[in-house]
Amino acid sequence: MAKTEVVIYQEQEGQVPLLNWLDSLSSIAQDKCIALIEKLAEMGYELRRPHCDILRDGIYELRARHRNVNYRILYAFIGRNIVLLSHGFTKEKKVPNTEINRAIRNRDNYIQEPQAHTYIGEL
Repeated sequence: MAKTEVVIYQEQEGQVPLLNWLDSLSSIAQDKCIALIEKLAEMGYELRRPHCDILRDGIYELRARHRNVNYRILYAFIGRNIVLLSHGFTKEKKVPNTEINRAIRNRDNYIQEPQAHTYIGEL
């Protein structure tokens, strides 16, 4: 199984939604989310519940939990071995459609202009 390349989405203006969100979390929650991202990089499409789930329209969620807080990172596969990490958020019940729609928009932006929407740097 080929290792999956992880790409982090960047807005046209240079903002990186996932990193901005991760910076707002406690160090324990950050570590859990980063561990899941690393597991996704290792396993790609082979990663299954409880670590991830498919939502709709090719958008998936990475699922972390610390104490009673559910952390989600939305992502999409681009081809076979690239995964685009869109953004993260905390959720209480169902993943809101607004979050899924945001991930779809980010994926579509990336597909149209990969260089403009790829964060270059460390996680």
